[in-house]
Amino acid sequence: MNELHVTQARGRPVTPPADRRAALNQAITAHGWTPTPAPTPAPAGAAGGPVLSGDDADRLAEVAAELHPAFTGGDVTALNRALVRHAAVPNLHGDPPVLAFHAPGADLPDAWAADAGTALAMVIGVGQGRRLRSCEAEGCELVFFDVTRNASRRFCGLSCQNRAKASAYRARRRT
Repeated sequence: MNELHVTQARGRPVTPPADRRAALNQAITAHGWTPTPAPTPAPAGAAGGPVLSGDDADRLAEVAAELHPAFTGGDVTALNRALVRHAAVPNLHGDPPVLAFHAPGADLPDAWAADAGTALAMVIGVGQGRRLRSCEAEGCELVFFDVTRNASRRFCGLSCQNRAKASAYRARRRT
């Protein structure tokens, strides 16, 4: 979601990747994700790993923009619309059976949208929505799930935290 939607990260402007397909394929391979349904296999001689079409990548970028407000405490109406549009219903399919929240024949963008939307809805629905956060550092729009014990995390990472602390220190020194 962060790589496809944000325009500022860690205090710097970020341009979403021009080739979303390549960026998503790289992320899938780097994180060892195995999406269900499996995307088109790589052609012979190409680097291993899943291959998304350009249309799939564009649709996933739209889903990222649609789900982003759930992290920032926005209205859940968009999340509810996404769940309906992508037919998010629990079901078991595959051998051995796997619990999924997309139809067995769903294409990759619909499957990921339904599964991600359901995961966000479950987090919000069990009262943990406050753990879905957006970085509080100036010039950063990255989102994250706060796993600290007391839900006190404010920044997406150490670089944003260090920038904020250094800025606050400089402001105190000026006064």
